[in-house]
Amino acid sequence: MSESEQGSPRETMAALGIIQAGDPILRQVTRRFELPDEAEDARRVIAELTTAIERIEKVHTFAKGVGIAAPQIGINRSAALVRTPDREAITLLNPRVIEGNAGDEHDEQYEGCLSFFAVRGLVPRSLTIHVEHQDLDGRHRISVFERGVARLVAHELDHLVGVLYTDRMRPGVEPIPVSEYTGSGQRWHYKADRSSWPMAPP
Repeated sequence: MSESEQGSPRETMAALGIIQAGDPILRQVTRRFELPDEAEDARRVIAELTTAIERIEKVHTFAKGVGIAAPQIGINRSAALVRTPDREAITLLNPRVIEGNAGDEHDEQYEGCLSFFAVRGLVPRSLTIHVEHQDLDGRHRISVFERGVARLVAHELDHLVGVLYTDRMRPGVEPIPVSEYTGSGQRWHYKADRSSWPMAPP
């Protein structure tokens, strides 16, 4: 079923179980997992995030990739799932950015959000971010993400601390209606683009 058949973008996403802007959970800092003690809870949350993405992808194509954070399905835990444009899955438990912010090399591109899907906003993001996160067994890892994948990951990590992409936009810049956005169905563009899959840290 297409989005037009279901109604507005907000109605479509709400019907798919996505929490919409205005719900207080989107402004809360999420609760971290105690790993490995809460590994089963973490598995359950990741399974629910995976199911949610699968539902969404049946009604919308995400050329740039797609991500979802636990608060967006009503779960106040520190977990997010990102699916890259190449269909690789990135699972993030208790993640935090340890290097990379708007003061580093960055660019500005349009983003959308499942929680207010009717608009797109121009957001500055670092081109490279280093993220510390945990495995189910509690082991800490550091992954490096670049360009489009860095943007996807940073967007979802913001959700885990109650930040929306509109908070990251430059003063005076407002989101535009999705009907005016011309980048649908295309990947983000970068000079001399190369793979943005996470690399081992240097």
